[in-house]
Amino acid sequence: MTEDSTRGNTQRLARLAAALADDLDAGFPHLVSALQDGIYSGALRLTGDRTAAEDVTQETFLRAYAALGTYPVAKVQSLKLREWTWTIALNLCRNRARAQRRRPESPWQDPAGASDPAPGPEQTALAAADRERLAHHLSRLTWTTRAAVVLRHVAGLSYAEIAAALGRPPGTVRSDVHRGLQRLRAFLEEEP
Repeated sequence: MTEDSTRGNTQRLARLAAALADDLDAGFPHLVSALQDGIYSGALRLTGDRTAAEDVTQETFLRAYAALGTYPVAKVQSLKLREWTWTIALNLCRNRARAQRRRPESPWQDPAGASDPAPGPEQTALAAADRERLAHHLSRLTWTTRAAVVLRHVAGLSYAEIAAALGRPPGTVRSDVHRGLQRLRAFLEEEP
């Protein structure tokens, strides 16, 4: 993201926070429209499962709506909506991961699902294999490193937004992203 587009998104979300403070029911669909694709994409990479990502996305917005209804107007107006919403989504993904560790299910699934219908069968198979390999290696990273990499390179959040969502210092987040990318490269290089 460029600095101008980041500033534009920040201003748009600040206006949206004001609209939510003014009329939650009228403004909330706009919040969902603005953030749902990014939340779903990030949750898909963090959970590795389409159904789980859909559940996390829906639950994120259900919890956001419930919380916004209880906040005073001044707090809603001052919210950094993207970071705040991602904090909810990350907590849901983390809780889901903890629950799965207690009762393991199936191995990591291809989070991309069906491919673009335009490529031929060979390209489709190669792309699916690449996505599956990357998803497998991504799942080998620690939770905080994986979350930082996904938020930066899948969801497109800035380091400051990631730091706010994860509750970690920006320098630590930069290190997590850098370390995560290095580990992914090393995993890929280890392959035969």
